[in-house]
Amino acid sequence: MAKIVLCILAHPDDAEFLCAGTLARLSLEQGFKVHIATMTPGDCGSISLAPEVISEIRRKEGSEAAAILKGQYHCIEERDLLVFYSPAPLIKVTQLIRELNPTIILTHSPSDYMLDHEQTSAIVRAATFNAPIPNFASKGPKPIDHIPHLYYCDPIEGVDPMGRKIEPQFRVDISSTLEIKAQMLAAHASQRDWLLKHHGMDQYLLSMRNFAMEQGKLIGVTAAEGFRQHLGHSYPQDNLLSSLLKGKG
Repeated sequence: MAKIVLCILAHPDDAEFLCAGTLARLSLEQGFKVHIATMTPGDCGSISLAPEVISEIRRKEGSEAAAILKGQYHCIEERDLLVFYSPAPLIKVTQLIRELNPTIILTHSPSDYMLDHEQTSAIVRAATFNAPIPNFASKGPKPIDHIPHLYYCDPIEGVDPMGRKIEPQFRVDISSTLEIKAQMLAAHASQRDWLLKHHGMDQYLLSMRNFAMEQGKLIGVTAAEGFRQHLGHSYPQDNLLSSLLKGKG
């Protein structure tokens, strides 16, 4: 088994909110190489800096966060609020999957609070399926020989756009890696002021901790992250992530 995990989410810092504790456990306990990719560089993530300036800052923050796990950051180079299921991003994500050949892929919930997240989920789902197909996007990295295990992270705050709770299939205990998760999120220093202005969200790290601890209480641990596995036709049916990290329902 190739020990490579690829997390593909919409924006820099999404991984740190949603799955960094799990990435840390895969790295530290199972020896996985961690790759964190974002669809955009976060070009709309500032109230005062131009898109190209904040993008440069956020790419650097993404790289610094991934480096905490000795991982690598990648940017698909779409643009904030313009992530759509379309040929260009689908081909780019497929090529990244072929280049890295991951065993496990993590992405957004199909239903989430904003369309960038939902569209990313659809693109990653399709690219995971497409990556082994030789006649799709035949120029570039060679097709892989399998469909990777695909998992959906919890949506932000655990609810769909109508405020209805989305229950994870299983939760991963991240009590041992919560502080690493916080350290990775803290690398995204540019975002505290932006979230305070646009979402009314202060205490950037505290918000992450509170959600992780709420999830943890449901399985009797300090902190947890929730996931659902994509089990459609041709996708792997064994729950590899849960088996590796002893996930709990």
